[in-house]
Amino acid sequence: MYALCVGFFMTLLDTTIVNVALPSMITDLNASLNDVIWVVSAYLLAFAVPLLLTGRLGDRYGPKRLYGIGLVLFLGASLACGLATSSDALIAARVFQGLGAAAMTPQTMAFITHLFPAAKRGAALGMWGSVAGLATVSGPLLGGVLVTHLGWEWIFFVNLPIGVLALVLLFLWVPDLRPNRAPRFDVLGVVLCCLGLGLAVFGIQNGEHYQWGRVAGPITVAEIIASGVLFLVAFVFWQASARNPEPLMPLRIFRNRNFSLGNVANIAIGITVTGVFVPLALFLQTVPKLSPLMTGLVTAPASLMSGVVAVFAGRLSNRADAKYLPITGFALMAVGIVAMTFLLGDGSQWVLLPSMVALGIGMGLVFSPLTNISTRTLDRSLLGAGSGIYNTSRQFGNVLGSAATAAVLQVVLAATGDFTTAVRAAFYLLLAVLVVGIAAAFAFRQIAPPGVADSPRASDPGLPVTRPS
Repeated sequence: MYALCVGFFMTLLDTTIVNVALPSMITDLNASLNDVIWVVSAYLLAFAVPLLLTGRLGDRYGPKRLYGIGLVLFLGASLACGLATSSDALIAARVFQGLGAAAMTPQTMAFITHLFPAAKRGAALGMWGSVAGLATVSGPLLGGVLVTHLGWEWIFFVNLPIGVLALVLLFLWVPDLRPNRAPRFDVLGVVLCCLGLGLAVFGIQNGEHYQWGRVAGPITVAEIIASGVLFLVAFVFWQASARNPEPLMPLRIFRNRNFSLGNVANIAIGITVTGVFVPLALFLQTVPKLSPLMTGLVTAPASLMSGVVAVFAGRLSNRADAKYLPITGFALMAVGIVAMTFLLGDGSQWVLLPSMVALGIGMGLVFSPLTNISTRTLDRSLLGAGSGIYNTSRQFGNVLGSAATAAVLQVVLAATGDFTTAVRAAFYLLLAVLVVGIAAAFAFRQIAPPGVADSPRASDPGLPVTRPS
């Protein structure tokens, strides 16, 4: 478990560590605001789109192998990111970095569901959620230190020693789970999903850049977004088709009420986390003109509280009334964002610290309990697909958060010319998203705590464990 958490931490760290480096990238790479937002979104999009496929690849070839391949790809792409001399080169390298992360992430949940019985899964998910929360919001602090003292390139170079350690631990400690059958691949589903997500995100994020008009020739932003939606609708119909022998996303899994609601809430937390820290990092270095290091220090309490609280929240998530953990978490996040919205200004930014504490506690109460509640009652035959879908929904939320807040920032900036007003508008959008998350959590069905007699491998007896290689 510890070996997997090292690599998992690294992939999630890179979703936010770039935030404090965006102003430096604008200067050093002669890039626009839209260019550097794509440095964030390219990673998130490449991370999100293949998750359904990489989860199935892990089922076919074994999660340890897929994790190792993804880790090597991630390290190579990190080196390319640090050596990039233009925004285009950096964005391209970030795409490969996201693909590596997509190969790794589903395998961590696969190991948890296969190796831990239901009675002990809450504690394991508590650690998993703690790593997720800590990595997602500690990026700005570590990024601030590196950008201030070494330069923005080092937010990528720092992955190299971490990744080498993760590789060593992978081969020494992680068991090799081997499937007894080789699932087919839904190639058409992969194509439809990739086209749909890619076109929709491109249109939303670049709408203001093209003034919501023509992009190339007669093709408009509206047509690109509409095409993306149509591809996603076609993807859903194909998943439901009787002619699809093994869909990427078996729709019968959504008959499970808690899993369906959990994915709605998961998208909400993904949108909120990315939607808070991208505009906040830009604001702190643009209006009060804080250094990258000071920007990281302002956001550090959220990192600390999220990581600590997630451990305890995971252990409590086996209770029958566990749904009140994410309900409370979403509410505290809303309180923190409301406070930040009114406190933004060009004066001392230490007034934001209580908001950061509330935000961090809220995130810690959401991450691991939400995962446990959403997946605990899934049929064992659907655990692999459920892991892929659940990871995809959070990353899809991250992509939407990046694209939507970028669109709001650019639209309001074009209309008012005031960056503080633009950031506040982005936060108002996030408050609406949090209301959806709270509603989904309230609608969870209470379930009995798992029994202590569960077998460690009851979740999938078809995956024998072989000795580590």
